[in-house]
Amino acid sequence: MTSGSEMVLVEAEGFEHLGGWVVDQQFMDQMGSPFLLAHGLAEPVEDATTTVAFPHAGEYRVWVRTRDWVAPWDVPGAPGRFQLLVDGRPLRTVFGTEGAEWHWQDGGTVELKEPNVTLTLHDVAGFEGRCDAVLFSADTSFRPPNENRELAAFRRAALGLSDEPDDAGAFDLVVVGGGIAGICAALSAARLGLTVALVHDRPVLAGNNSSEVRVWLSGEVNQEPHARIGDVVNELEPARKAHSGPENTGDLYEDDRRLELVRAEKNISLFLGRHVVAVESDAGGIRAVIAQDIITARRSRFTGRWFTDCTGDGSVGSLAGADFEISLSRHMGPTNLWNVVDTGRPAPFPRCPWAVDLSDKPFPGRRVDGNQNASPETKLLVLGVWIWESGFDRDPMAEAEHIRDMNLRAMYGAWDALKNVDNEYPNHKLNWAAYVAGKRESRRILGDVVLAGEDLRTSKPYPDGFVPATWSIDLHLPDARYEKGFESDPFISQADFEDYARPYWVPYRCLYSRNVPNLFTAGRDISVTHEALGAVRVMRTCGMMGEVVGMAASICKKHDTGPRGVYENHLEKLAALIERGVGRPKRAARD
Repeated sequence: MTSGSEMVLVEAEGFEHLGGWVVDQQFMDQMGSPFLLAHGLAEPVEDATTTVAFPHAGEYRVWVRTRDWVAPWDVPGAPGRFQLLVDGRPLRTVFGTEGAEWHWQDGGTVELKEPNVTLTLHDVAGFEGRCDAVLFSADTSFRPPNENRELAAFRRAALGLSDEPDDAGAFDLVVVGGGIAGICAALSAARLGLTVALVHDRPVLAGNNSSEVRVWLSGEVNQEPHARIGDVVNELEPARKAHSGPENTGDLYEDDRRLELVRAEKNISLFLGRHVVAVESDAGGIRAVIAQDIITARRSRFTGRWFTDCTGDGSVGSLAGADFEISLSRHMGPTNLWNVVDTGRPAPFPRCPWAVDLSDKPFPGRRVDGNQNASPETKLLVLGVWIWESGFDRDPMAEAEHIRDMNLRAMYGAWDALKNVDNEYPNHKLNWAAYVAGKRESRRILGDVVLAGEDLRTSKPYPDGFVPATWSIDLHLPDARYEKGFESDPFISQADFEDYARPYWVPYRCLYSRNVPNLFTAGRDISVTHEALGAVRVMRTCGMMGEVVGMAASICKKHDTGPRGVYENHLEKLAALIERGVGRPKRAARD
């Protein structure tokens, strides 16, 4: 937030009290900033408020950067409606009602009697309203810029932010992405003596296995003959888990314990809420990454000798010019898990004409879908599980907001049909839905080996095979039974499972970039084909990749070499570390 002689800019995520609004930063690569989301599941969320000191009283024109999030589908209604209150008085304009794209919606003029003002974001409908920023201009003819590059410069100037990032420090290893792979890479390297920066763009660690997304861990660890790989993953293992339904509660994911585990390592500096937006490179590889604080918009430079891309999307590699592949057609899409709960009393749900219209369509969990004899409890088990997936033919980065929103429209449409057309579940309500998507596939950074599905089928051996793949070749495609009428945006998937002799040992040479000499990778953005990704993408497997990368980085430091040099000159040293492991004793499960 800033104020000058002519204008006041309030970044939405900078509101002092967020109330029920949540900070949504998943689309910063496209937007340049996070926004506030009213994720109310049909119930308006609590107001967000902040106090602003204006330079003077007087007349100001108000602009709010927002969008009508269902407009891309040309459907009736604007469910993301919200109001802006100035000192408790709502402006006449209702926001979030126009425009498929992000833009500045004109809120008209307001006369401020006093320079100190309370601003309030008031959600009207409880259906995903979104606000990026609020601007007050004393020049009532001024129109703020909307094009991304010009807008970014305008915002930084208006906020008084320097173009030169702050110095966050110099590290042996900078790990970008705090999912299971990133945590394991950071812990492994730190325990072997490296100074590590772990840079993560959310307020909690563990990515898909956090309370925000709630995907359970899969894959097998501690496989012979490399039985110590997986020890660090075991330290992150929740004591209890649930697969679906309202029992899949946020506390099961032990966010605080994971944070404590990382913070207890003296060699790790943890940076939460930092989104990497740029890379500084030279002929020797990456020199530094620049990350933006998702709340303050301040930027910081993280200098390192080696870097690990654990972003899942291969974001660091892409910014650094790494070779990568991406399957833009018929790839696996993200899921936003959701569930419903019995409230014990009538729980009405409004009609949603803007949602996916499933009034007369089958979908998993509906009685017209061959489930006439299934109990209501059995049908509820398939609502909101992994099969609710979209974006198969859309760019997983450039169209990420569209894909997430399609998942939400499918959820609201299904629940509308069940409640208001079928008249089922009168006492149930939507209980929880992930607004952060659980991703499966995007960029794959190419290494010296590109693991293929045929390698797994034929058990092709590699001398540097150190990460056990134990999940089947599990690829998702749209389920043809539910695709008719939704060919441009299918939202129900089916899995194609193919077995192979397990475990298969993934080579270390898949875990670094072939053309950025100091860049490691770990997670679902490693060097594999689309087909092989189906076997290696599950999180325990990704975590073991991180363990191996941390070990390899320690060899890089000891012998002043790069990731490729570890394979070419020090493979036996890496093998010795793998045999020893870096994990702590496994804790006993509670139940």
